[in-house]
Amino acid sequence: MNEQFHRTSLLIGQENIKLLSRCCVAVFGIGGVGGHAAEALCRSAIGSIDVFDGDVVDITNINRQLIATHKTVGRNKVDVMKERLLDINPEAKIGAHKIFYLPETADEVDLTKYDYVIDAVDTITAKIELICRCKSMNVPVISSMGAANKLDPAAFKVADIFDTSVCPLARIMRKELRERGISTLKVVYSKESPITGEKPPSSISFVPPVVGLILAGEVIKDLIK
Repeated sequence: MNEQFHRTSLLIGQENIKLLSRCCVAVFGIGGVGGHAAEALCRSAIGSIDVFDGDVVDITNINRQLIATHKTVGRNKVDVMKERLLDINPEAKIGAHKIFYLPETADEVDLTKYDYVIDAVDTITAKIELICRCKSMNVPVISSMGAANKLDPAAFKVADIFDTSVCPLARIMRKELRERGISTLKVVYSKESPITGEKPPSSISFVPPVVGLILAGEVIKDLIK
């Protein structure tokens, strides 16, 4: 057994460590939410992780994104994420994909290879495309709702999207998914009303990471049932 997962095996058992090491999970969006989700998966013994993001690290990302430092500004987010994950678990298989997942790029990604998909992108068009394709292929997917303009990390909940309230993004997603015949979707959302309506959205260091960790936790719990 890889000794770095010893404490985890005491909690979930060695057989589940072996199971997770055989699992492949995709994380779409490596920002404040997705970066923390990807790292939590890696530290939980997931053996194969593919990260998708076409963006580079910006100076404004430093306030909340795991991979953002003054040394990484200007670098592709997925490259920095891959290096970090391999430093955590050199035995993991990490795929770094420099693309924005959108309807016009969706055909480039074979979703059927994944045991679970995390949607941590921040555009509605991309979220809808990803969720609808996962649902049509029976690929488990969990989606992050709005983490911006929030100050209370304790206000986040896990629910079916059609049981959500307050979150403006969830309201839009409910309508769009209902129109497309999607009847259920596990999401992480906040019961806190947005504090501001600023453009670009406001953010703080301790909110997006909580969402990412909750997403990863749900994936791990679902995979080991």
